[in-house]
Amino acid sequence: MDFRDRAVLVTGAAGNLGRAVAAGFAARGARLALLGRDRASLERTHGPDSADRLLLAADLRDAAAVEAAVAEAAARFGGIDVLCNIAGGFRMGEAVHETSAKTWDLLMDMNARSVLNACRAVVPRMLAASRGRIVNVGAAGAQRGAARMGAYTASKAAVQRLTEAMSAELRERGINVNCVLPSIIDTPENRAGMPGADPARWVSPEDLAQVILFLASDAARAIHGASVPVTGLS
Repeated sequence: MDFRDRAVLVTGAAGNLGRAVAAGFAARGARLALLGRDRASLERTHGPDSADRLLLAADLRDAAAVEAAVAEAAARFGGIDVLCNIAGGFRMGEAVHETSAKTWDLLMDMNARSVLNACRAVVPRMLAASRGRIVNVGAAGAQRGAARMGAYTASKAAVQRLTEAMSAELRERGINVNCVLPSIIDTPENRAGMPGADPARWVSPEDLAQVILFLASDAARAIHGASVPVTGLS
């Protein structure tokens, strides 16, 4: 997995998984465009801009802001070779028949619209280059519905279906599109929210990052439209 001379765009780069993914690519020589909601959190996580690292602040719900950020990264690095859609989130919600517009919009924005807006900005540039890799983050827990999780599971299922649709559209044009389906990720936030659980059974961000890097690499050139479970010991 050699990413020298590859430009990699990571959304949600200030989060736990975004940090691990960025570190994995950096260790293998990639040039990084790291996109997060605000520059301060990006700098706390990754440090300042450098020759091979560009910090980009944009709200993924805002298509114009995402396009501007991607344009800046493409101009800096001569294109985008890899897009990792890491941004997303989890919330419990109401019963389906009680689901508020606020809950629905929040989860669809975090998990589905973020992917859509990033791909709308990046894919035309990959098509122009006739190559690219896209890796999305779904969820193992969204393979079926669960009580008070209707909006969440729907939003993550949408990521999986978007992955499959994009793969069908783009595989003949040199672009691989796949996604990972992690179970609970071992983060400080999840440990605080589930103090009685055993985090040894969860997936570490570093282990999940390794699967993402594989799917973004030339070694995965024959894989299209896959949803790869990454479930640790759970």
